Amino acid sequence: MAVSLGVFSGMRFVAAQPHSGNLLRSVTMAVHVPRKGLGKPGRLLVTSATVSETPSSPKVRGIMKPRKISTEMQAICGVDEISRTQALKQIWAYIKENNLQDPENKKIIICDEKLKKIFAERDQVGMLEIAGLISPHFLK
Repeated sequence: MAVSLGVFSGMRFVAAQPHSGNLLRSVTMAVHVPRKGLGKPGRLLVTSATVSETPSSPKVRGIMKPRKISTEMQAICGVDEISRTQALKQIWAYIKENNLQDPENKKIIICDEKLKKIFAERDQVGMLEIAGLISPHFLK
């Protein structure tokens, strides 16, 4: 099945996707369409083609990779292994659930006992500091 993606200054872009069961996922081709009177009618010239395959299992890396965390962080997250992004989501959920943002300046977090253990015993933390302060709690 081929779908025309449009014509742009004499070039027609076509995307094709074969039936399922084939390893080929998608094909994109740039097809040169001659202007009227400049070429033989009914002929198209393929100038480039690319084939892309979807990887079978993408590797999880960086901040998306689950890692073991300290017991202080486990008290808030509830698991012993979590990714940085999910840990930040859990911490923000805890902050909002317990209404720990300063009412006058929402960028300031007022720490309770659990958060003090994570945020180096500080009473207040800026919201941009949270990502840096949780780094020591991810074990290697």
